[in-house]
Amino acid sequence: MDWQLLGLSFVTVFLAEIGDKSQIAAIALSGSSKSPKAVFLGTTAALILASFIGVILGEGIASFLPARLLKALAAIGFALLALRILMGLDDD
Repeated sequence: MDWQLLGLSFVTVFLAEIGDKSQIAAIALSGSSKSPKAVFLGTTAALILASFIGVILGEGIASFLPARLLKALAAIGFALLALRILMGLDDD
């Protein structure tokens, strides 16, 4: 196992998820329910499934696109998201 990649993945996803819509939804659900454990298990399962789908899709795309192109596309995507946020176009 690549421990450095595991750590990088954990930190990246953890920082990306802090304060996002799914965390706000979890706070709202747990605050209005009588079973915070069920909310925790449901939100955890949802994040695991979403991450699994992302990994499977990423692996599939990486099998036919060169790594350099894939990294460039990811960089462009992140830059566009950053610009959208900085320009205040994120209406969420």
